[in-house]
Amino acid sequence: MEDVSLEIHGEKILGLVGESGCGKSVTGLSILRLISTPPGKIVSGEILLEGKNLLPLAEREMERVRGNEISMIFQEPMTSLNPVFTIGDQIMEAILFHQGIGKGEARKKAVEMLGRVRIPSPETTIDSFPHS
Repeated sequence: MEDVSLEIHGEKILGLVGESGCGKSVTGLSILRLISTPPGKIVSGEILLEGKNLLPLAEREMERVRGNEISMIFQEPMTSLNPVFTIGDQIMEAILFHQGIGKGEARKKAVEMLGRVRIPSPETTIDSFPHS
């Protein structure tokens, strides 16, 4: 991929679409700094998030940014949720990691999120497994 330039203002959401193999995932993974070096390499430019360049950040700092301020919805739905863990455990894992709150509060937030995306019966769905 060469010469990619995206500019998203405010709290907007970008949907990147294109044919299979055109570089959508590589672009997203590069922005999130999830491409292994080597083989991947960002040779020039900046990745600015609210005026802050993400390229020089230490990995620990990037972990705080990913999921809190910027994220990617991966295109393969069958690998999005692990069938061994409940839906709630997987949603709560990200909340606990990024927000530093207790398990009870994380569970409430997870139920709220399921409701916001119109999952039926979020209070019971949270304890279900993805394949149920």
